[in-house]
Amino acid sequence: MKKIKSILIASNHLVQTGGTETYTYAIIKELLARGFDVEYFTFMKGDFSTKMEKELGVKFLSKKKYDLILANHNTCVEVLMGFGFIIQTCHGVYPPLEQPSLCANFHIAISQEVQNHLAIKGFVSVVIMNGIDTSKFYSKKNLNKVLKNVLSLCQSEDANKFLQRVCDTLGITLFYLNKNTNPVWNVEDLINDVDLVIGLGRSVYEAMACGRPVIVYDSRAYFESFSDGYVVNRLSTSLSHNCSGRFYKLKLTEEMMVDEFKKYNHLDGEILRNFILDDMTIKLVVDKYLNLNDSLQANLNNFKKNYFLKFIQRVFYVRIIKSFLKRN
Repeated sequence: MKKIKSILIASNHLVQTGGTETYTYAIIKELLARGFDVEYFTFMKGDFSTKMEKELGVKFLSKKKYDLILANHNTCVEVLMGFGFIIQTCHGVYPPLEQPSLCANFHIAISQEVQNHLAIKGFVSVVIMNGIDTSKFYSKKNLNKVLKNVLSLCQSEDANKFLQRVCDTLGITLFYLNKNTNPVWNVEDLINDVDLVIGLGRSVYEAMACGRPVIVYDSRAYFESFSDGYVVNRLSTSLSHNCSGRFYKLKLTEEMMVDEFKKYNHLDGEILRNFILDDMTIKLVVDKYLNLNDSLQANLNNFKKNYFLKFIQRVFYVRIIKSFLKRN
């Protein structure tokens, strides 16, 4: 089997800092560290793609063929078909860009919920969770034994107003960061300044990597305001739905959220950090992608080989039959 050398990482947009952008940066950084020839593709360049080019030295699409293409969005898959073997990663259930493309050779689901969604649509997939760069996201400051401050990474003004009322009730300081209005690359610095982080998905994993306890909660435009609450004992079930709040679907009142805040235990930070180190580092995720690619390519080569052998066998049998008929 041919050893892969060139890899293309594709995302629909790389304009400003966000979940997909941070993931793209992390996976490119890890692949480059392993000696691969890595390039990127996007429809929308911006400050973030410029940052990648300057800091990682990665080039925009320049080849006609790649050994492997890792695509984050279906729009990329459809344009890059023919450039190489494409694995599409589906990061969500609802967003149009995250829907599976028929043009991909295989699909990755970042959670059990996404895998179920793909299965309903008729697509086979493997679950590989989001990878976190734990050399960037790690604990820099000790947690307070008593909860004093909280960081909201929610993307909803309503959610932040709700959390502000809860914090006012408890006499806790609340900080806000909405990636859509004030994106920050070094978000780990803000995470390390607080005791507890609130958000969904990748923001939760980055907080866990920094050794911060988390509450899974937000209000998004594309689904109802759900929560999985304070996540430690509920971690495995919440992860099955990408810490989106859609597993437990808790509709928390202010009084209920106050109770979730009161579950804070500074010792939980180390438990969550260790989980990320054991299961969700970008190194582990890249290992899984590369191993999957090797397995898929080997099976593809075996299929081609078996198909060729069956074709030759069929031709051989036809010739024998024709020769027999001529003699008789």
